[in-house]
Amino acid sequence: MDNMNLTLKIWRQKDSSTKGQMVDYKVTDISEHMSFLEMMDVLNEQLVNSGEQPVAFDHDCREGICGMCSLYINGEAHGPDRGITTCQLHMRMFNDGDTITIEPWRAAAFPVIKDLIVDRMAFERIQQAGGYISVNTSGNTQDANSLPISKIAADEAMDAAACIGCGACVASCKNSSAMLFVGAKVSQYALLPQGQVEAAERVKNMVAQMDLEGFGNCTNTGACEVECPKGISLDNIARMNREFMKANVKG
Repeated sequence: MDNMNLTLKIWRQKDSSTKGQMVDYKVTDISEHMSFLEMMDVLNEQLVNSGEQPVAFDHDCREGICGMCSLYINGEAHGPDRGITTCQLHMRMFNDGDTITIEPWRAAAFPVIKDLIVDRMAFERIQQAGGYISVNTSGNTQDANSLPISKIAADEAMDAAACIGCGACVASCKNSSAMLFVGAKVSQYALLPQGQVEAAERVKNMVAQMDLEGFGNCTNTGACEVECPKGISLDNIARMNREFMKANVKG
């Protein structure tokens, strides 16, 4: 494929208190081998050279690990590919002459800080409410191998722990629900013996914090699982609901 010329429709917003708007930009000679963020770098270099403000967007590792990159591209969290974050999206997914719409995550619990950057501290507060375990650090720590765990439970816990907290599930949901995120964080501990000490308090506190942050309820449409770059399963929401019900029955 020859290099591409593209039209970008990008959300620009000076700060959280200023009204934003979509602004059109042209980029030329974009290689299909570029990542999406490299294409954004090209745009920003173009803007800086012309004396304009560059587009602010989150990024860090650019390897699909950190969960920082968070762009809503043509109506899809992380863009048209599957099982990838925005930084892993390549321009070969687009065609010469395309118009690409780029927006931040849209959720009341994720307020825009600037342009395409949103405040995801709500996820941190949910984690702080219960996303931890008690560990004996007195020097008499129990050997991990002395706790037998089934292969199935270990695999499911690892699958849940793969969540990177990017927020694509929230951005994809009509109700801006964080239940896939919270379900994954609850599940990774609920499936293991190490997570049983705080099990009841964990799920009650994390769900309460989720509601306090203003996230909506699950729509049952499954969009979150489809858009999740790590393929976190809806089974984790079901497990969280069971854990929550069990914790409340026990009191």
